Formats: sequence, structure tokens, C-alpha cells
Amino acid sequence: YGKNTIKFLRLHREGKKHFVKEVEVCAHLRLTSPQEYLEGNNSLVIPTDTIKNIVLVLAKKNGIPSLEQFAIDICNHFMTTFCQVAYVKTYVQEVPWQRLHEDGVPHIHSFICVPDGIRFCEAEQCRNGPLVVFAGIKDLKLMKTTQSGFEGFYKNEHTTLPERHDRILCGELFCKWSYGERKDFDFDCIWKKIRECILEAFAGPPDCGEYSPSYQKTVNCIQMLVLSRVSQVQVIEVVLNNTFYNVVDMKNLGLNNDKEVLVPVEAPYGSCACTLGRK
Repeated sequence: YGKNTIKFLRLHREGKKHFVKEVEVCAHLRLTSPQEYLEGNNSLVIPTDTIKNIVLVLAKKNGIPSLEQFAIDICNHFMTTFCQVAYVKTYVQEVPWQRLHEDGVPHIHSFICVPDGIRFCEAEQCRNGPLVVFAGIKDLKLMKTTQSGFEGFYKNEHTTLPERHDRILCGELFCKWSYGERKDFDFDCIWKKIRECILEAFAGPPDCGEYSPSYQKTVNCIQMLVLSRVSQVQVIEVVLNNTFYNVVDMKNLGLNNDKEVLVPVEAPYGSCACTLGRK
């Protein structure tokens, strides 16, 4: 049991310059005894309102040096403070605020919310067990308008999809990776590096791109690039939910539409998922 969607903004000041972290936290516990479920005995139950207050107090006292470190702090607090806690799991996700720039000059106290993917992390620990950290990015919308196709697939009497050698590849990406047992990593630096790998593997070189024969192959290219460049990652999961675009037929309007006006197909949509780890 636990408390979900604990939302707050942590403001940090260094002189006139301000820093912000707005997050949403979910904190769940498992106790050493299920007596509250079986007997209605609440003597070991830490109220979810108390859980919420602890999260807020930790944010006030410790700040949020990184999402992962804040999740670790929450797990450590419950494990070291309450002997009746057998397991704790914490999920933290960040609102994507970025500092405003005016003519290239960073503003000291103004920010803009940029929807270019949401950063999140998880930390979990069993009593007498290791603290394990996960991190990821979700709701990252990506598109390339060429260098993608889908050909040579299995066909039978129910197949109506035509083969395409030049199509738009568009999707919403979810990516989650495991660091294994907790170590003193620079979580912010690693997260930025993995995000760069995702974008590079999806798009290819900026002057020419790279051909994608399928969404599945693109998912694998992302995973392989991350594992080759980021040694701290042990396992990586990628889900790519596809958005298809159909070319509008404008012949009745007297126009030849050469893939210039397209409409998205909202539903149903395809999805590709794969989990890849080191040996």
C-alpha cells in the first residue's frame, strides 16, 4: 500500500539565481505482517498521509540533487526508520521545466515547460537486500519523414497492408533501464547520454539519416547503441507505440498530393516492445 501522485515543486535559491524541480512521487510499502489485511489490526500501518509528509520533509531537508538520489533517499528513510517495513518502492517523475533564454542569455528565475519527454526513475529495496535503481524516459514523441519502410512481411488472405519503401516513421517512445545494485553514479549525466543515444539511433546522421526497415529494428538499434556506450546500464526496455499517417487523396480536388498532406491514424495503433540485457 502507499501514496500515489504526491506532486510538489522544490525551489532552490543561490543568490538571485533560482533552480526548480517539479516532481510526482509514488511511494509504496510492504510490511512484515499482513495483520491489517487479515485481522483489521492497524498497529503497524504507517498512514499514507504520513508517507506523503515524509516525502515532502525529505524534499525540504535534502533537496532533489537528482531524481534517482531522491528516490534512494526515500527508500533509505523508510528502511532505517520503520522496522515493520519489509519492502519499499519509490517512483519519481519530473515535469520538464527548462530555464528560459533571451538572446542566448539564461534567465535567473524564469522557466518554460518543454514537452520533449518525461524523465522518471524507480528505486526499490527489500530488507536485508540490495537497493536497485531504474531510470527512464517516457512520452518522447519522435518522427522522421523518410528513410523508413516496411517490406517483405508475411502475407495471407487477411493481409491488406501494402509494402512501403518510403514512409513516415513516427511514434511515442518509452524507455526504462536498470543500473543493477545502487552505486555512486552521476545519474544526471548518464540520463542525458542515454537520451542522446536514443535520438541518434532513431534519426541517424544529420545529413543523410539512416534507413529503418521496421519499428522493431529501430527499437533494437536504440538498445544496442545504449548498451555499447553506457556501461552502467545492465538491462534496457524500449516500447515504441506507432503513429501512422495516410496520404490524403486530393484527385477529386484536382490536385496531385505527393505525400505533402497526410492525416494521422489515431487508433488502432501498433506497438513494438523489447527488453535487452547484458550476458
